[in-house]
Formats: sequence, C-alpha cells, structure tokens
Amino acid sequence: MNVTYFTSAIRLMQTMWNFVLEYQEWLQSPFFPVFFSLTVYLAFCLPFVVLDILAPWVVFVQRFRIQQRSHVSWSMMWNCLAQALYNHAIFIFPLTVMHWYWRPVNIPKEAPELFRAVGEIIACLLLFDFQYFIWHLLHHKVPWLYRTFHKVHHKYTSTFALATEYSGAWETLSLGFFAAVNPVLLGCHPLTEMLFFMLNIWLSVEDHSGYDFPWSTHRLVPFGLYGGAPHHDLHHLKFKSNYAPYFTHWDKLFGTLHTN
Repeated sequence: MNVTYFTSAIRLMQTMWNFVLEYQEWLQSPFFPVFFSLTVYLAFCLPFVVLDILAPWVVFVQRFRIQQRSHVSWSMMWNCLAQALYNHAIFIFPLTVMHWYWRPVNIPKEAPELFRAVGEIIACLLLFDFQYFIWHLLHHKVPWLYRTFHKVHHKYTSTFALATEYSGAWETLSLGFFAAVNPVLLGCHPLTEMLFFMLNIWLSVEDHSGYDFPWSTHRLVPFGLYGGAPHHDLHHLKFKSNYAPYFTHWDKLFGTLHTN
C-alpha cells in the first residue's frame, strides 16, 4: 500500500510538472513572474470581492464579516486595485526583468518528490513568517519607518481582500523579496517555488479578507498555531498586536499576541 501510494505521488507531481513544461518558453519569459503573481492574486481576491458586493444585501454573507458594521465600497476596491497595478507596472516588472537577466530560469525535466516539495513549502512559509514578523515589528516600533513606509497599508482599519497589496513601493518590494529569495536559499524546485508562491498569496489574501468562515485556514490548523483572518484583522483595528502574518508563535514569544 505504501509503495503504491508513493508511486501515485510521484506520478501526480510528474503529471503536474509535465503540464507546466508545455509552457516552457512562457515560463522562461521575463513577463511570466509578474503575470503569474498578479493573475493568481486577482483570482484569489475575486471570490471575496463578490462577497463584499453581496454583504450589504445578503444577511448570510454579512454574518461572517469579522467587523460586521463595516462595508466595502466600490471606491475602496478600485483604489486598492489601482495601487496594486501601479506597483506591479512601475516597480515589480522592471526588477523582474533585471532578475531574469541575472538569474536565467532553469527548467529541469524531473518533478520534485511530493514529500520533499511539501517540506520545502513549509520551510519557505515558516521562514517568510519570521522575516515578515521582524520587518512588521520594526515598522511599527520605529515611528519613522511607520510614517514613511507602512502607514499606507493601514489606511483601512477593517480588512478586505483587495487591501492585501495596498501598500507603498518599499513594502511591496521588500516583502516580495523575502518571498522570492527563500526558495532560492533553500534550493527549491521551480514547481515547489510556484506552489509556495500560490499558497503564500492565498494565505495573505485570506488574512486580509475580513471574513471568518467555518472552513477558514485558522480553524483547520489545531492548537491555535495559525492566526488567520481574525488575527490580522485585529492588527489593522488596534495596530499594536499580532505582527506575524500567519502563525502565532512569534507573537506569543514576544508578548504581542492579542485575541480580542
């Protein structure tokens, strides 16, 4: 049974990678990283945008809003979308092209092993969580850093999905750098790197969604190890707690974890 399961896992990963390899020329294009990150981001935001539109009119949706008295307007959503598009076009794309020339994309024929890929994704996520925590803590504790760079992201005290990437260039690039460099440092396979990017973007969008569903990630992870949307929404509301983006151990260690 174990051999059969292991073989099936290998085939699954190779099938997935073979599908990706069909677009190898596109993968090696300098346009792909920006297209990939922006497309995935907007796709993950879309369901929550629909919910934000329905919430004022549908009681069933509104009941899952963390801050139930708040409403997301069209102008708020457009403002955040415009900022994200601006950052991608003006800052992220030129740097992506530079990175493309500096580090050409290596496309191996073999897929990574499933268990190795899962381990590397978890390692990337934990490393990013630590980096973000330190960066975030400093940008709240040092007034100049907060006023100059991070204050933009705190324009909205009630979170919603499109506010995820509502930030200035420095914040967008520095956090993007952490996410991009970790798979390189850990020697991850390109497929593992793509899966990590997708998971990282989803968790970030869900954190900012403003919704607490029975199936939300923080409810699926036991022992309160993962904070999720309520954890981060409280940070936007009160500013001085819950600095880690995903997990709760760093906030517990530093005494900055608040639950209400």
